[in-house]
Amino acid sequence: MSVRSVAAAQVVSSVQSGDRVFIHGSAATPHHLLRALAARSAELKGVEIVSISTLGAMPLTEVKEKDAFFINSLFVSENVRQAVNSAQGGYVPVFLSEIGQLFRSGILQPDVAILHVSEPDQHGYCSLGVSADIAIPAVETAKIVLAQVNKQMPRTHGAGHIHMSRIHAYVEIDEPLPEVDYSQKISEKEEKIGAYIAELIEDRSTLQMGIGGIPDATLRALTQHKDLGIHTEMFSNGLLPLIQSGVVTNAYKKKHPGKVVTAFAIGNRALYDFLHDNPLFSFQEAAYVNDTSVIRKNPKVVSINSCLELDLTGQVCADSIGSYHYSGVGGQMDFMRGAALSKGGKPIMALASTTRKGESKINPFLRTGAGVVTTRAHMHYVVTEYGVAYLYGKNLRQRAYALMEIAHPDHRETLEREIVARFGSFKYTFR
Repeated sequence: MSVRSVAAAQVVSSVQSGDRVFIHGSAATPHHLLRALAARSAELKGVEIVSISTLGAMPLTEVKEKDAFFINSLFVSENVRQAVNSAQGGYVPVFLSEIGQLFRSGILQPDVAILHVSEPDQHGYCSLGVSADIAIPAVETAKIVLAQVNKQMPRTHGAGHIHMSRIHAYVEIDEPLPEVDYSQKISEKEEKIGAYIAELIEDRSTLQMGIGGIPDATLRALTQHKDLGIHTEMFSNGLLPLIQSGVVTNAYKKKHPGKVVTAFAIGNRALYDFLHDNPLFSFQEAAYVNDTSVIRKNPKVVSINSCLELDLTGQVCADSIGSYHYSGVGGQMDFMRGAALSKGGKPIMALASTTRKGESKINPFLRTGAGVVTTRAHMHYVVTEYGVAYLYGKNLRQRAYALMEIAHPDHRETLEREIVARFGSFKYTFR
């Protein structure tokens, strides 16, 4: 049991060559301890780093000794992308809901967990703050737990708590959390997509959405809705105005009525302040939040997801550009399936019709090497700035034409030629 705070270098001194080290993720990325660990690179070899998305600089990828750390990422964020696509790293495709199982089964059990937690309360319990997700099973299974205890980490309610007696060494800090805010970056395309999605959302729906221009644009268009609920793996700034205005009440949820259920949060300082000691929020492990049997019990679940590419049959690539690993599987399939099984639920895939270079994101075939994250059998709604395509129950030819109609006009002729070449020119419309 720790009796006092020590220097960061002393905290990470217990990490040894060959250890598997879990790194707390998202806005809880433990930068203070990561810098101290990177400073030990000359004396370490083959330390396996396991994490989901992390924010800010990643000093473990910047050290001269390239054999010191191996980034074995469960989700590819920008700060590890280059390492993961090189000999210095790798990518583990896995549903967010199943990562805890990897830890508990011993397949990826961590030797060390490096956390970013709140100050302890009067009973000695720290909060895992803005990131409960897979940190809970990491704490449960790691042999050694190290932490930076931050005055600025909000104390959140729910399942994410750890007693000081479980922490082997810690350092006290007073540093701001990483901040992300897309509210000023919404494009005209995203506004149109958000408006189309808002039209699909009924009163008393339960929402799941991530962070970015499209989710924020959708939230801005929901100000006249009533009694919405939130059950989402991730919570961001865009939801705050709907809570504060009374649009979100959580009154009609079947699971945790009256509560916002989430696994982690990313946003700005105002969001973190709002979360602090706020019993409205229940932070839970991702294995629970993303469990389809839990998700489906809520009514009218609307799951809003995005992707990098979509083929004309509805296959979705969300984790790679060809064979280049760009992000991860995450919780997309967990919520797409959960929403589909919810009574009145709507799984939605939203994307701009083209890339920044003007290339179509709706293509006859996925790029060589692209991974299918969401299968065509799981697809219901696809939304671009040109409208909504409903794919559920449609055959491959019908799907192809529906997707062509919401593709960018510059690419529709090419897509139609591909459709005719693949399916023929027969266009009979069935009931």
